[in-house]
Amino acid sequence: TMGRRNITQVSDFILMGLTDSEEIRLVLFTLFLLIYLITVLGNVGMILLIYLDSRLHSPMYFFLSHLSFLDLSYSSVITPKTLDNLLTSKQNISHLNCFTQMSFFVFLGATECFLLSSMAYDRYAAICSPLYYPIVMSTRHCCSLVFGCYLMGFMDSFVNGLCMSRLHFCESNIVFHFFCDLSPILALSCTDTHDIEIIISTFAGSSLVLSLLTIAVSYVSIVSTILKITSTSSKQKAFSTCASHLLGVTVFYGTMIFTYLKPNKSYSLGKDQIASVFYTIVIPMLNPLIYSLRNKEVKNALSRVVQK
Repeated sequence: TMGRRNITQVSDFILMGLTDSEEIRLVLFTLFLLIYLITVLGNVGMILLIYLDSRLHSPMYFFLSHLSFLDLSYSSVITPKTLDNLLTSKQNISHLNCFTQMSFFVFLGATECFLLSSMAYDRYAAICSPLYYPIVMSTRHCCSLVFGCYLMGFMDSFVNGLCMSRLHFCESNIVFHFFCDLSPILALSCTDTHDIEIIISTFAGSSLVLSLLTIAVSYVSIVSTILKITSTSSKQKAFSTCASHLLGVTVFYGTMIFTYLKPNKSYSLGKDQIASVFYTIVIPMLNPLIYSLRNKEVKNALSRVVQK
């Protein structure tokens, strides 16, 4: 009964956002709105381009279309609410909306981790086993891999939601962040979060290690295969097909590791918020640019679609 009474006492959370200054908030609103519009345009454009151009109907671009969908969804879960908070003085978010935002954030983030590892496996199959590539990366296998990515993401999100539903919030309802992230929400709980933190960390850590291990093993095999190639032009072509993916992986995992793989006590509002802005708002905009600017196939497909 006490637990139920405590939960009803705090009906919503207050997101403190990034700054109190009206001028800075207006600048951030304009900047984030511009980034979000580029994100939507870039990712929707990439999905449409892959769908419309038959020459891009290959496993690599099939995965890339799902990456664009995840980035678009990922950004849309966080950015619109952040823009609303920057523009209005009302910074409240209900329990339901807060935990819904968190669940989708975890689901999409975990799914992207596994999708990036599937993309690494695709590059491994293309470079290390080119003769078996059409069999290994058949449409059925590609669909199974993508389904597996979404399933793993859902499992992570489900465990996270189950753990968070056991928490009671009875004192402060002020979230020192611009969205409902795990660390600041756990810090508000008036129940002991030690066991919950261990469960969440175990699942999140396992997902991160498993996906990173797949990427590492794939690229070790890729590099060893490329080094055996005698032709310089063939080496450059093989490296160029992996460069965009490697850059995307480095940017995504780099910020994730910086933010989450450290003790909870070392949560720093300034540094963690900058990192969070980067991977929730900036990275979804960067991915379409990373995968298109250095890619002749995408550029050629774009010119063909425009000509049509």
